[in-house]
Amino acid sequence: MSRTIIVSNRLPTKVQRTEDDLTFQPSEGGLATGLGSIYKRDGNVWVGWPGLVVDNETEEAYVQEQLRPDSMVPVFLTEGEIKDFYEGFSNSTLWPTFHYFAQYATYEQQHWDAYVAVNEKFCQAVLEQAGPHDTIWVHDYQLLLLPEMLRRARPEATIGFFLHIPFPSYELIRVLPWRKELLQGMLGADLIGFHTFGYMRHFLSAVSQLLGYPSQNGQIETPTRAVLVDAFPMGIDYNRYARAAASKAAEQHEDAYREALKEVRVILSIDRLDYTKGIAQRLRAFELLLQRYPEWREQVSLIMVVVPSRDQVPQYASLKEEIDELVGRINAQYRTITWNPIHYFYRSFPLEELASLYRLAEVALVTPMRDGMNLVAKEFIASKANQRGVLILSERAGAARELSDALIINPTDMGQLAESMHDALVMPEDEQIQRMTAMQDLVRQYNVFAWTKLFMGRLTYSKIKQNTLATEMLDASVLGRLQEDYLAANHRLLLLDYDGTLAPFHPDPQRAQPDQELRLLLRALTDNPQNRVVIISGRDRTTLEKWLGHLPLDFIAEHGVWLRRAGEDWNLFQALRNDWKREIRPILELYVNRTAGSFIEDKDYSLVWHFRRADADLGAMRARELLSHLSFMTTNTDLQVLEGNKVVEIKTAGINKGSAAARWLTAEQPDFTLAIGDDRTDEDTFRALPPEAYTIKVGAGVRSLARYHIQGAVDVRRLLRTLL
Repeated sequence: MSRTIIVSNRLPTKVQRTEDDLTFQPSEGGLATGLGSIYKRDGNVWVGWPGLVVDNETEEAYVQEQLRPDSMVPVFLTEGEIKDFYEGFSNSTLWPTFHYFAQYATYEQQHWDAYVAVNEKFCQAVLEQAGPHDTIWVHDYQLLLLPEMLRRARPEATIGFFLHIPFPSYELIRVLPWRKELLQGMLGADLIGFHTFGYMRHFLSAVSQLLGYPSQNGQIETPTRAVLVDAFPMGIDYNRYARAAASKAAEQHEDAYREALKEVRVILSIDRLDYTKGIAQRLRAFELLLQRYPEWREQVSLIMVVVPSRDQVPQYASLKEEIDELVGRINAQYRTITWNPIHYFYRSFPLEELASLYRLAEVALVTPMRDGMNLVAKEFIASKANQRGVLILSERAGAARELSDALIINPTDMGQLAESMHDALVMPEDEQIQRMTAMQDLVRQYNVFAWTKLFMGRLTYSKIKQNTLATEMLDASVLGRLQEDYLAANHRLLLLDYDGTLAPFHPDPQRAQPDQELRLLLRALTDNPQNRVVIISGRDRTTLEKWLGHLPLDFIAEHGVWLRRAGEDWNLFQALRNDWKREIRPILELYVNRTAGSFIEDKDYSLVWHFRRADADLGAMRARELLSHLSFMTTNTDLQVLEGNKVVEIKTAGINKGSAAARWLTAEQPDFTLAIGDDRTDEDTFRALPPEAYTIKVGAGVRSLARYHIQGAVDVRRLLRTLL
């Protein structure tokens, strides 16, 4: 029976040292809540660091023993590893870079070495738990290398990865010296999840630009596997926060706060101490509100809760000092005997007290400079039983992609933030109810349990999809069956690609003409009256006619644009236009000028950019750029951009090798069908054929819709000769 192993930097239990003993405190985080339904059942397990450095093997054994009944397996880290892996690379390199604060990032080789070593330590801990076919779900930026490490050891395992922070643009990722290793590490997973489509798009761009792997519809084609990438906005345990807000304890806390505040209205800010949260900017905007709208003085207070975090780190200590000074200065300037502008708490709050603050506040400020999702916004929404209250939300929080009924602001625009606070305070009650009700419906539906279920379902789907693209080697037994079926058939259809299939690739495509061996082979196949042989190629009709027109072959040229039966004239698949070339050709010419060795092939109804003769790395990089450029240019048009073997082609959408092959299949009604091809355009042919057809992918990459695969053009010819 397969198991599920959850892996994260921290376990959902915090182990702490007291004077007498070790204490074990369960975590109340959203991740622990959402995954509780998984790791606590069916022999599943959660692997992670327990939160402290242990002194000896006896203590390690004690911690393991205490955690085992709760389905947890600890990974023990040394003080040096915590310093270099966690505080170093994870939080001084990845955290600032991924949150667009690259000026704070450090690039220490020692930190990177520790990051690799700790990921390997986690890998060993997981491998002790995981069987060959188990499901492993890895979480967050501290373990970016782990999926690939696990993949090497457990190639058949189902591996998911979710990033809980933003994924930045390519321009930021490329700054990291270890950028390729990090991307390759993530690509060990079968499914990679992000909070938003924007983060997903940045990741696909980085993989394309830095590794040269193509992607389509969120699926990345690596040399060995297809990896699915998708967006899964994380939710909260809605009912837990709603219950906490409705509790007697929360009501009592609210009464106590209200008694102290009297009639003063409340704007609430709750955040961990971090430079990504925009806390100082929030304070300045509140000060600006009091300057612009003096009528709010003595009427509104800001309750600011800052949860302590890493205040020994210079940037955090400096931020803490800045916040303290701002609070002190604003309070000193505006305070009266009966009114404090800002009530500042530098500590964490238990759930019921936190819920009382959500209940109390009329306005919540959630305005990070950059945030993966931000669950505080959702907690505030879930706590508003009476639907009164306004959420002011940064456009740079992942939650902004969902919570469009909040007041969405740019957190660096102090004026806009101050105006939004004013607008929130004067918003009519019916509008507040309308906005809050809509957001509550969404947060209630897409809660953390729905997020978990959706990710796990998509992970299962990604594995099924991978398996459907797994091909079988065309070995002697398969070849024997193919020959038997071929000989037993009265009417056979052979669909044969040309470049890379019947003939090897040549740096100059015009010099890849058929040799004597191939011409004789095709002649022998077509001499058999039971065979209908079709050359199905991306090449132009003129070249195919020149090279093979003397043989009684059928032709599908230019990926299905031009069709010709033996002895007949060429016909268009359908009426086409080519006036779009005037706009697209200058783009291709730009890439020819920038890429020595590349050139344009102009077909009747398509344009092709070839880069086989270009420097391999430069050509691959330019191809990624061109694909991105063309996909933008062809949005909302009837054009399609195809990526082949060292080529990028633009043509009319809906016409491909598959649609043309389907015509031959309908007309011929064969009782034996064989299709052989080597690149992505041939997948359309394989897709169009019935399951009993013999479909064969040529090349080392064995992921295909084809049933079988063989190595190269030499093997294709050897196969065809066995049919004579």
